Amino acid sequence: MPLYPLFADLAGREVLVVGGGEVALRKVEALLHAGARVRLHAHEVHPALAGWIDAGRLERLAGDFDPAWIDGAWLTVVATDDGAFNAALAAEAGARHRFANVVDDAALSTFQVPAVIDRAPLQLAISSGGAAPMLARRLRERLETELDPALGALAGLFARHRGAIRTRLPELGHRRRWFDAVIDGPVLALLRAGREADAERAFVAMLDDAGAVPAGGRASLVGTGPGDPGQLTLAALRAMNLADVLLVDGAVAAPVLALARKDATREAAPDDPAACAARVREHADAGRHVVWLRPGDGFREAPFAPIAAALGDATWPCEVHAGIAGPDAGRSVDA
Repeated sequence: MPLYPLFADLAGREVLVVGGGEVALRKVEALLHAGARVRLHAHEVHPALAGWIDAGRLERLAGDFDPAWIDGAWLTVVATDDGAFNAALAAEAGARHRFANVVDDAALSTFQVPAVIDRAPLQLAISSGGAAPMLARRLRERLETELDPALGALAGLFARHRGAIRTRLPELGHRRRWFDAVIDGPVLALLRAGREADAERAFVAMLDDAGAVPAGGRASLVGTGPGDPGQLTLAALRAMNLADVLLVDGAVAAPVLALARKDATREAAPDDPAACAARVREHADAGRHVVWLRPGDGFREAPFAPIAAALGDATWPCEVHAGIAGPDAGRSVDA
């Protein structure tokens, strides 16, 4: 079953943790980092947890477990090795319409805790839906080495100047292109070098000169191949992720479309090639990057092959990204 990704603001909110061992320690540490008000129930507690209780960082609930404790909690985390108790507690939480995570038991849990890459305020979460937590952790380890440590500081700059960005760049497409220019420009390199003040000055200068960002009218005609996302070209993926508008042929496979930019405007492509070409021209003339998606090698086959040439008189560029033709494309010759 697919999970709905959710980042919870737990600052100052009560979370109930049941269990006092190493696993509970890791869960409590993450919750305290998020600013949660942790209440802990356990007959025995890890020495580090005991120290945090003595320091007033969390509250310990004494005596036998009281299901009413769940009522005051936004979330409940269960980290005991008693399967029958865990199941009963999960049932109590469900009856009270409260989310509960039973560590290492996806079937009993109503929320999962993902593997997290922290570049505060930027966070990336990876979940296997409880099916393969070690796989999620391995992916996190790989991404940790690939993601620039300075991305958090860059996200902080965007956050501090959010109001000014929206005021200076009210048009969404122009704002996207400005963001791309900042991300690909000198600001990140300055942050990486530890030159925070210089990075902020460069960021503000780019915001002051935001009108110089090109209007960005552009057309990309993308053949999406046989419907296998793994057979899309890198150029096609980049176009799909930079789109302001997606014109989507009804035969484009859902797994392919799932890779396109989520906040791009999506329109059904007209059946008539000339009508769709006119729609492409309308969007690009308005300064938008419009991406037209068709299955197979959609724009090198009749009757769509002449469209790029027909759009060649425009001031903005029109590019064709070839796709693999035919439903059997990519099949092994030994299949």
